[in-house]
Amino acid sequence: FEWLLDVRHGADYFRRWHRDKATSGGLMVHKASHHFDLVNWWLAATPVEVYAAGRLFFYGADGRRHGYARDYDRAHGSPAAVDDPFALRLDAHPRLRELYLDAEAEDGYQRDRNVFAPGVSIEDDMAVLARYSTGATMTYHLTAYAPWEGYRVMVNGSRGRLELDVAENDYVDRGTSGAVKGAALHGVEAPAEGGGATLTLRPFWAPPRQIPVEGRSRHGHGGADARMTGVLLGGQPDPLGRAATADDGALALLTGLAANRSFETGQPVRVADLLTPR
Repeated sequence: FEWLLDVRHGADYFRRWHRDKATSGGLMVHKASHHFDLVNWWLAATPVEVYAAGRLFFYGADGRRHGYARDYDRAHGSPAAVDDPFALRLDAHPRLRELYLDAEAEDGYQRDRNVFAPGVSIEDDMAVLARYSTGATMTYHLTAYAPWEGYRVMVNGSRGRLELDVAENDYVDRGTSGAVKGAALHGVEAPAEGGGATLTLRPFWAPPRQIPVEGRSRHGHGGADARMTGVLLGGQPDPLGRAATADDGALALLTGLAANRSFETGQPVRVADLLTPR
């Protein structure tokens, strides 16, 4: 499972409160838990042991070595941020101005921090090896500074291989608008790479064949937002059992927490050990 956050969406986690691991848990908790939940559902299994390695490679103060950094703390009112492709311009977007810039007097929260300024304590490049209750294993890699956004999933089984490639398009091009992810709030402009999904079945001793992927939408996480709210609030049927329980959420969270613990110790972490006080 490879997940790619591009330098538009991925950078946004390093501008805001998520950049502080003490408050966000890092991308293993905030972002990857969605993917760990999917894997648990696909496999009908629970995580048993996790080994992981992560680092801050691209963003943060040390990211200046890549040559992208500008000398400012936050974008608003900073001349150095005017032509910075990594800067978020709150005053250029009415809704963002209302939500964040005009509300700073209430709590001092700054939504447009420099992604290469000091204070970033989360990782931007993470690799995970997980073992599940059925004996299945998963390799997972999350990159937060990719040139395109989407994911690839490859499943090897007893009858062949299934390959899913998805290019995301439900966020906007930051360009000059300074907007960020989320169609309901930030518009509908699509990134240059567009979007789409391909599913390929590669059986043993037979040619590969494409399987049509139906039901994807350009809006709201590929149409998932509308389906989720329809089940939760509209009483719509859920024949595939996609609605998650509190236990499902906890198991997804535990995979990310185990990965974080492995980052710290350099050792494999048994998920059950996280349920026992240290």
